[in-house]
Amino acid sequence: MVKDYVIITFGLLMYVMGWMLFLVPAEITGGGVSGVSAVVFFATKIPMSATFLAINAILVLIAIKILGANFGVKTIYSIAVLSIFFAVFQNILEKPLVDDTFLSAVLGGMAGGIGLGIVFSRGGSTGGTDILAMIIMKYRNISPGKLIMLFDVIIIASSYVVFRSPEKLVYGYVSMWVVSYSLDSFLSGANRSAQMFIFSPKYEEIADFITQDAVRGVTVFDGVGWYTKENIKIVMTIVKKKETSAIFRKIKEIDPNAFISMGSVMGVYGQGFEKIKL
Repeated sequence: MVKDYVIITFGLLMYVMGWMLFLVPAEITGGGVSGVSAVVFFATKIPMSATFLAINAILVLIAIKILGANFGVKTIYSIAVLSIFFAVFQNILEKPLVDDTFLSAVLGGMAGGIGLGIVFSRGGSTGGTDILAMIIMKYRNISPGKLIMLFDVIIIASSYVVFRSPEKLVYGYVSMWVVSYSLDSFLSGANRSAQMFIFSPKYEEIADFITQDAVRGVTVFDGVGWYTKENIKIVMTIVKKKETSAIFRKIKEIDPNAFISMGSVMGVYGQGFEKIKL
């Protein structure tokens, strides 16, 4: 539990740094409640932390009711920490960290997207449109990045009222796209799985290791080597990508001549992996 909050805090800090080091100094508006807060700040100079906290105070009640108390606690924590971070780092820079506005949009979007990915991976939320995305994700297998992108289009478009600048609008959409791409890449990378087919006369030892030490399911198929016409056993398992290194090392120890085929899997649902959402 403590580890979750430490990781969430790091993700939130990274998210805020994307705003305060790159987007706000370059007068670029992103999406979500943070984007609304930025538009209000650019127009009225009201601190982003005040607007962010006020809007999310209402939205968080929805998260608690629909997504559960645990999610609500993490959301409240995230909103409080973000409000503090926004207040502390609001004026960290008086001018853009980099001179290129496009580069500011890309770097700010990358930091924000990865920060969101870290927060989402621990069941947290930064509030606002993230809450809507997480609610839909609870029931549907839909990309959170694409959902947030859809919600954020209108928010970024509203910045035109303040700046009257098509260029600023375009940079805002560039940042939004980078956030979406970075978020999806981070989450898919964290949950990536692999399907392994293992051919070895020592299949029993290999299968026992995978089930007992790697704690993953194994299916053993009967097969025929068509060249030799010999009966063989084929071990099939699906594991997290990060678990494959330990399995490879053990297979090399058991049977250095084992034949292995491994491929990436787009989605794995069931015990030990993702829940089916329909």
